[in-house]
Amino acid sequence: MPERLPSLNALRAFEAVARHLSFSKAAEELHVSQAAVSQQIKALEAGLGAPLLRRAKRRVFLTDTGQSGLADLRESFDLMARAVALMRTDIRRQQLTIRVEPTFAATWLVGRLDSFRDTNDGIDILIDASLDLPEFGREGIDIAIHFGTGDYPGQNVRQLFRDVVFPVCSPDLLDGSHPLREPKDLRHHTLLHIQSIPGYGEWPYWRAWLRAMGVRDIDVSGGMRFTEHSMALQAAVAGEGVALGTTAIVSDDVASGRLVMPFQEHLETKFGYYLVWPRNAARRPDVSAFCDWICAAVGEPQGR
Repeated sequence: MPERLPSLNALRAFEAVARHLSFSKAAEELHVSQAAVSQQIKALEAGLGAPLLRRAKRRVFLTDTGQSGLADLRESFDLMARAVALMRTDIRRQQLTIRVEPTFAATWLVGRLDSFRDTNDGIDILIDASLDLPEFGREGIDIAIHFGTGDYPGQNVRQLFRDVVFPVCSPDLLDGSHPLREPKDLRHHTLLHIQSIPGYGEWPYWRAWLRAMGVRDIDVSGGMRFTEHSMALQAAVAGEGVALGTTAIVSDDVASGRLVMPFQEHLETKFGYYLVWPRNAARRPDVSAFCDWICAAVGEPQGR
């Protein structure tokens, strides 16, 4: 038969005193009197048949016996706390906070969250739209969908989309007096620019895209400029000009016919959209559920 364990309250009192090396601080933490803590320790020592603590000159010291079991006792309390936290996920609603690059949130993620909620009714989602990769432990972010290179040491990382860049426009621009048939035809159309994407550095602007296509005689200094990619895409849908898009952020607009890709030519970059989450959160059911869902929704890392 398993050995009969001492009182859990007595073990908790001993662990608290051993951690603080103070009866008064342990009593304050446990919300009981100092006398109650002393009684718990005495009962534990009597049951074990050996002293665990000793006092000298108003200080508390661990005996060899007390020291021998302390590490395992602390680990046991940590395991119990983790087990209770896992069980509680089944009886209360969870809020999962996800930091998402704003354009990806608006053009891909938000419209698909209903399918996640259909199979995970107990998990509420909070979208934190930001370009910055979070400090997970400090900011209270559970998962990030980040645009970058994928080099995030110490975290779990999964590539969702490769960054393949190509022009997109309204279907109306395929016809008319200056139809778009090949890249050089862009000279007759307004180019829609992203003014800046802080921290990304090498986002391929129109100059880089045209140079990669061998087109060098188009003036890229004019056109309309935006600080958000989603606004440039809105302008493209409205027929205001031609924008640069990627698979992740234009797939729904292309599927619906609001946007078209006038050329087959595209430019691959070293960037992409990555799912990033802390290694110490891997066992959380809500984190695992979201990661499994989005990876299944995307399938293999998507390019064009």
